[in-house]
Amino acid sequence: MKCAVIVFPGSNCDRDLADAITKVTGRAPAMIWHRETTLPDGLDFIGIPGGFSYGDYLRSGAMAARSPVMQAVVAAAGQGRAVLGICNGFQVLTETGLLPGALMRNAGLNFLCRDVRLRIENSQSIFTSHYAAGDEIVLPIAHHDGNYVADAATLDRLEAEGRVALRYAEPVNGSARNIAGILNDAGNVLGMMPHPERVIEAEQGGTDGRRLFEAALMALA
Repeated sequence: MKCAVIVFPGSNCDRDLADAITKVTGRAPAMIWHRETTLPDGLDFIGIPGGFSYGDYLRSGAMAARSPVMQAVVAAAGQGRAVLGICNGFQVLTETGLLPGALMRNAGLNFLCRDVRLRIENSQSIFTSHYAAGDEIVLPIAHHDGNYVADAATLDRLEAEGRVALRYAEPVNGSARNIAGILNDAGNVLGMMPHPERVIEAEQGGTDGRRLFEAALMALA
């Protein structure tokens, strides 16, 4: 099992993500700086962490999506490598075109930082197979631009293809249809606004995020 975490200027959850991966796999991931143009050989899992890459200038994730390393990430995703983007990472994935739609300012224009209830919509992906469809879990959020938007045709397609992985159990930030996380059409790329890496041990106040990492990392072992 070989994992990597991409690090941009302004990333502030890269160590949290690396710690979660290390605790589940027993092996620290490679930390890849955004200026790199290649990824280590044989990677199984790539994590794109939360934070404020490039200070969220232009749009959240827009500049990070054009970093040299992202061409290699897009290529790896196309080869079937697992890619998880959390919070700012989700924004980066939409900006690269790996996932459809966009993340806009929260309804009410306020930064939100609290625990939220989520419902597992698709339990068949490599990321969610350790949950059951309909399970409710609690994960923290910390974002200002988490309002997921897409045109009606895209939303209908995501729903019909089972690509809505997680949904807010109640309105949180204005996201269309309360969408909190989506998959690409191949199912190997997941973008989500809540932070599973922050609740993998009881000492963190919960363990609802651990199963996501266990599912993905064990499936790829």
